[in-house]
Amino acid sequence: MSKSDTILKLLQGCNSLQRLQKIHAHVITNGLQHHPAISTKLVHFCAVSVSGSLSYAQLLFHHIDNPQTQAWNSIIRGFANSPSPLQSILYYNDMFSSLVSRPDIFTFSFVLKACERVKAENKCREVHGTIIRCGYERDVVVCTNLVRSYVGNGFIGVAKKVFDDMSERDLVSWNSMISCYSQAGFHYEALKVYDEMKNENVGLDGFTLVGLLSSCTHVGALNVGVNLHRIACEEGFVKNVYVGNALIDMYAKCGCLDDAFCVFDSMQKRDVFTWNSMIVGYGVHGHGDGAISFFRQMLMAGVQPNSITFLGLLCGCSHQGLVEEGVEYFHMMSTKFNLKPGIKHYGCMVDLFGRAGKLEKALDMIGTSPSQDDPVLWRTLLGSCKIHKNVKIGEIAMRNLVQLGASNAGDYILLAAIYAGAKDTDGIAKMRKLIKSQGIKTTPGWSWIEVGDQIHKFVVDDKSHPDFVEIYHKLREVISQAALLGYVPEESLISVAGLITEECLETSTSYHSEKLAIAFGLAKTPKGTSIRIVKNLRVCKDCHSFTKYVSKAFNREIIVRDRVRFHHFKGGVCSCKDYW
Repeated sequence: MSKSDTILKLLQGCNSLQRLQKIHAHVITNGLQHHPAISTKLVHFCAVSVSGSLSYAQLLFHHIDNPQTQAWNSIIRGFANSPSPLQSILYYNDMFSSLVSRPDIFTFSFVLKACERVKAENKCREVHGTIIRCGYERDVVVCTNLVRSYVGNGFIGVAKKVFDDMSERDLVSWNSMISCYSQAGFHYEALKVYDEMKNENVGLDGFTLVGLLSSCTHVGALNVGVNLHRIACEEGFVKNVYVGNALIDMYAKCGCLDDAFCVFDSMQKRDVFTWNSMIVGYGVHGHGDGAISFFRQMLMAGVQPNSITFLGLLCGCSHQGLVEEGVEYFHMMSTKFNLKPGIKHYGCMVDLFGRAGKLEKALDMIGTSPSQDDPVLWRTLLGSCKIHKNVKIGEIAMRNLVQLGASNAGDYILLAAIYAGAKDTDGIAKMRKLIKSQGIKTTPGWSWIEVGDQIHKFVVDDKSHPDFVEIYHKLREVISQAALLGYVPEESLISVAGLITEECLETSTSYHSEKLAIAFGLAKTPKGTSIRIVKNLRVCKDCHSFTKYVSKAFNREIIVRDRVRFHHFKGGVCSCKDYW
């Protein structure tokens, strides 16, 4: 066996940088440092292996006279996955300048990963052009990575066009499209991709299920999720811990805690995410005591909690009014588990004190936060001031939002509502003037409802749905039935304040998005079945009252997931016990 063959064999079994450096010394002493295969292997180990060193890889690479494509690919790949992905793009540029080596499918895949990570949208387009010129536009691996890169740069439409134009699409490419849509927040579109998969008789795997279940979770597509659960059982994927975790999260966030627990109870292997899914699930449903119970079981099982665990706990404590318990767990984070509370944990504590009417303590909590300039904290406090009609602290919260340059129409409307509750006409007039003079716009409200396996979206006073005539007719009937049981539409404080604008939050007390969704659900689903709705904003006081009466009038359970928590309406009462 020649010396070069011996060294190549040694490199094949190398598993540490220290061992590689010894081999490298042998390479130099034997005059083989310019051997193409050896130098390429050395660079590959240092650039790609978890035991390698990118700086050492660079040193080795720059001593190669004419690096071949494989060596370029190793250095481009190494930096694409490193904390310095821009270096990957620079090496790719150098590769083209060298005029010696030509890129292949691996080169393009690695540099596209770097483009995705550094948000280099122009470079992504340039690489796409090169891919076409080099004849790789039909390669499934390259196109799949191109899709990911375009999505990472925010070009969802371009990514879908690349995907649609692919002559061959394997399961990895389908999974990538679903995952990309899901991660970008286009959950409805991710489920549409699944419909395409079914039409083309493409199978699925654990990755497909996790991506789809994530989208089901966000839009409240329980029926689709249940069908995916059935497939997971039939195909044996339900034993996969990631699929199990996704199922728990889906059921919990679609309002089915019992089903979430059944999946949890059947799992043979559980990790911290499994426990967190249950704790967070109970927390957002307002069952703080249930979240605490799972936390204690988690510790008994020897699983170390993380920051998400405590978010679920604090959320549950906040929604159930468990102030002392919330304070205890907040301090436990750092004292017992050495976890530094983040801005979301401080936000939960501000919410915990604020909901309970302890507004001074909520203000003090913001003062102790390392992120006092985060508008979320002040906005949370402002919301609590509306609940408890506290003008003084509400003005403090608003003043800080203005100073941070983070105030929006929703904040001004909240303060106007506080003034209206206190019958402060001067304050109302001031807010009206500010909104009109500054042309402030708000986030439009929408509601999603699943009927069958289709998701329907409604906005305020929506007439875009093909069945809108039937929906409005049904809504008038629903309002009439609710009124017979005592429902009285609450005049919106926004209307009282004279703050109705075209772009305002859901301003019509008659036709808010969830009222339209409820009417549609009552018209299109069998009697006695539950209605599930997902909202992007918090439920307003009028709609909360309306839904309670509707649940009683039509003997339906109505489950609403708003921006903050779940509300289970049944028999004229809500699970939140009006503590929301």
